[in-house]
Amino acid sequence: MGLRDLFTSLFAGPSPEVLAQRAASERPRAEIEAALAEGRVPPAIQARVEDARSGKLPWVATLTPAELITVRSHGIRPIAAISASCWLHYGWSWTEGHAQGWEMALQRLRDEARAAGANAVLDVKMRTIPLGVEASMDFTLVGTAVSVEGLPPSADPVVATVPTLEFVKLLEADVVPTGIAIGACYEWLQNYWVDPNMRWRGNVESEQLSALWERVRRQAHADLRNHARKQGNGVLAHLNFSQMFESDVNDRKAYLARHIVVATTVDARRGTTLPHKVNFVVDIHAGGTPLTGTRPHHQSYANESEGAI
Repeated sequence: MGLRDLFTSLFAGPSPEVLAQRAASERPRAEIEAALAEGRVPPAIQARVEDARSGKLPWVATLTPAELITVRSHGIRPIAAISASCWLHYGWSWTEGHAQGWEMALQRLRDEARAAGANAVLDVKMRTIPLGVEASMDFTLVGTAVSVEGLPPSADPVVATVPTLEFVKLLEADVVPTGIAIGACYEWLQNYWVDPNMRWRGNVESEQLSALWERVRRQAHADLRNHARKQGNGVLAHLNFSQMFESDVNDRKAYLARHIVVATTVDARRGTTLPHKVNFVVDIHAGGTPLTGTRPHHQSYANESEGAI
């Protein structure tokens, strides 16, 4: 290409081929944005899960081989691995935002499961991207949509955040996992008179920080209970996350405390009571929960490895 041809191409603008490629790449994004705005599943995802349901595509599952054998023995068939995301910007409240972000992702996961003709979504994991975008956070759910032999597709698929083996055990006990409950609270301690007793005085309690921590934890647990009551009559808690930050504001110390609790909600049907009267309990445990298994399952805030709760 000569110099004249180069200048001609630069000032002539993109070629028809380039314009066609741009239009082709922008079309899926526009379809996704339109679908999210209307509260429906994007066309490409709709087609994928329908093909997986009909057998045109091979099924994909997040389950282990042992879990696949177990669910098949109980008449449960994997349809497709599905996921849902919401990147939420906190316009006024980080506290409300945590529940709102996970709830939006959960609704989108249910919509995709419904499009797949599923009865439930098993092995649901909560994931976040460790990316520091100001005043925002990613909320992502990943799981396996399944159908149950003898049952028609569900209009409201069950969401099980417990591993598949525990899901089967709960069903055998007439306890049905129903979704995710979130409790979160952020609070600042900042005013001219803040004196948290953090200077060297020996062993002296910081009463202001103790009170701050107590308020934040109690409010997060109260929010968890309120959110759980809308989805079932019991809770299996599996994540307890706490942080406190110190900063200087106008040459004065300020403290930000946050506490987040996440739980699997369950419904004990046909009058069945939960084992040992487990009802709205929170596992106060800083690391992986000791309830079952040995590895963390939903440590999305810590971005840890996958595993049983």
